[in-house]
Parts: sequence; structure tokens; C-alpha cells
Amino acid sequence: MKKIFLTAATAFFLLQSAFAQVAPKKDTTGYQSRKLKLEEVNLVSSYYSQDGNNAAVTGGIGTQKLTDIANIFDIKLSKYDSKLRKHNFGLEVGIDNYSSASSDMIDLQANSSASHGDVRIYPSLSWSLENEKKGTTFALGASSSSEYDYQSFGGNIAFSAKTKNRSGEFTAKFQTYLDQVSLILPIELRANNNGRDHDNNGSAARNTFAGSLSYSQIINERLQVMLLADVVQQNGYLSLPFHRVYFKDGTVHQENLPNSRFKIPIGLRANYFVGDNVIIKTYLRYYSDNWGLKSNTAEIEVPIKINPFFSISPFYRYYNQTAAKYFAPYQTHTIASEFYNSNYDMAKFSSNFYGAGIRFAPPKGVLGLQRLSMLELRYGHYSKSINMSANIISLNIKYK
Repeated sequence: MKKIFLTAATAFFLLQSAFAQVAPKKDTTGYQSRKLKLEEVNLVSSYYSQDGNNAAVTGGIGTQKLTDIANIFDIKLSKYDSKLRKHNFGLEVGIDNYSSASSDMIDLQANSSASHGDVRIYPSLSWSLENEKKGTTFALGASSSSEYDYQSFGGNIAFSAKTKNRSGEFTAKFQTYLDQVSLILPIELRANNNGRDHDNNGSAARNTFAGSLSYSQIINERLQVMLLADVVQQNGYLSLPFHRVYFKDGTVHQENLPNSRFKIPIGLRANYFVGDNVIIKTYLRYYSDNWGLKSNTAEIEVPIKINPFFSISPFYRYYNQTAAKYFAPYQTHTIASEFYNSNYDMAKFSSNFYGAGIRFAPPKGVLGLQRLSMLELRYGHYSKSINMSANIISLNIKYK
């Protein structure tokens, strides 16, 4: 199943470097090697664990216990062509193995349904063409994701251009995801509910189209800012078929949501360099959609360089949201409701996410291995005001 926690986990451990690298000296000969060059290889592994008492599979009540082990392998290559334009190539392969107690309740009698444990595989390819002389970059990407009941194919195209003095950069990006959701109903709502066959329920399409604009600006040698704005349109089957909704009269129904959703997130990032050893990274975001859900995010991270090779990065994120207009708790909806769900991801709540990372990048390499250039370990604790909490720990190893 496509889980929100997967997105959160990916954002947690795929981080930018804590400190900017010193720019290499310009090649006065004008020569650039046209051979394919290995830029870096990243291996990221993480363990995520959560618990709570508001599972959507059982109508907004019941265990949300879940664990996920994720591994991502990322390789970056580059070369220059005859016009001295830089080609960047990226290959990323991710594999998640997760177990969800709530998914096991799709069949209330079995206690060992196929969705109790699942493997998600998500490869992606990227290519960009950078004209360093003009300050422009054109990029393309493709991705896929496959798991037991969800198939996704994505593509993106982007263009960025720097200002004449190279202190600012504008980027425009378009992304699309074409998904298929397997229609696995709760056992009691199937036409032949005495069987265990999930294959006869078919599938439904879900398509997402997103346009993104951003502008980054170096204000001075200490302050950098970035403005971000997105427009997202989703169409198709936007419910999850195995989410139950219990009405006030005690009857059970399948979650039913509109087949269209329009989202607008806007954000601001600001990085302030406090001397040579401390950076203050901040992020603010406002989100609104036509389902009535509005949210605010405020985040701060403070990388501190202890010495030239070792740094720590404490961080904190606060989030709050209003409830979507189609949400109501267990046994609250009535037959008068056209759309309804009891998924607490759409409830009103606030959350806190805090933790720290440590980064080790010795000049002679980790453990004396010259090519093993960096090791980063991060831990975070996440808690919602609706009695749900999670922990995640990740390890990032970089080879250059």
C-alpha cells in the first residue's frame, strides 16, 4: 500500500550536505574530460516504527502498529560533451519491506492477510544537461513504484536558469504520476465474502499532475533564501478501497471520497551562516486544498561543525492541520453524507518531529578508506496529538 510514512521517511534521510563545498578552481585551459565520471554513490538504510490507535482499515479505531525497513541505492555520473555542456545521470533503486498490523485487519477473521507484510520497489532514472556558461539546466526523469496493491509510473521535466550575476536561480518543474489501485475490499463487503480471492476486484486509476515553481537567491555571504510554490491536481479513484467507515447506525461502509482534489502548497526556505561553524536552516510552509484541509509547517535545523570533519545537526519540526470536510470519527457519519472517511490523516491534529544527525567526513576517508567519503547517522521521534507516535533511524554512506 502507498503509505504516507514512506514519504516522510524518504524526506528524512535524503538530506542535503550540512555545509557547502568549496568551489573548485576554474580550469584555465578550457578543457573538460568527456569520459563518463563517477560523481558519488549513496547507500541509505533506515528503520521506521510507529504505533497508534486510529487505524483507517478498522474505521478509525484499532492498532496502527507498523514497521518499515528501507534501503536506497543512489548513483550519480557525469560527463561533458563536445560543446562543454555537463550531462548528469542518476540511477536510484529503493526497496522497502514493511509490516502493518492494521492492514492485517482487511480480513477480520484471517489474521494473516496478504497485505500484512509487503515489499515496495521503486527505481528511478534522471538526466540533466547543464550549460555552465549560460547558467541553464534542462532535466528529465522517470520513476516507478510497485507493491502488492499499488502500481505507479511517474515522469518529470524541469528547467532552471541562473541570473546574470549567478546569485539567483529560477526553476520550473512539471511532474505526473499515473497509478493503478487494486480494489481490495474489506472481507465483509465483498460479493463472495466466504472466499479469499482478491484478484477479481479489478483496479482503478489515480492520476496526479503537479507544477512547481521556485526561486532561490543569495542575499549576501551569510543569507540564502528560496521561495517555492506548487499546484497539484489529482483525478480518479482517490479513496483506499479497504478503509472502513462505520456509520452512526452501526453499519459498515467502504470509504468514499471525491474523484478530484486540488492542492496548493507554498513555502519559504532560509539558510543563515553564523560564522564558519554554524548554519541555521529554516522552512515555513502553508498548504490548502479543496477538501477543506489546511496546514502549517515550521521547521528548523542547526548543523554545527565541531571540527573540519565532524558535525551534529539537531532539528525540530512543528505541524498542524484542520480536518478535511469529509472526515468524521468512528460511528459518526450518517447516510446523508455523500462522501465520508474515518482516516485520521485527514483529522484535525498537530505534530512534533525532533531529533539530531551526526556527520563524519574525514579527509582520509571513513575507516581509512579514501573513497568512503562520508557517514551520516540520524534519529528522529515523531508524535501526533491524536495518540500516534513513531521513531526513525537512518544511516547514509557516501562513496566518491
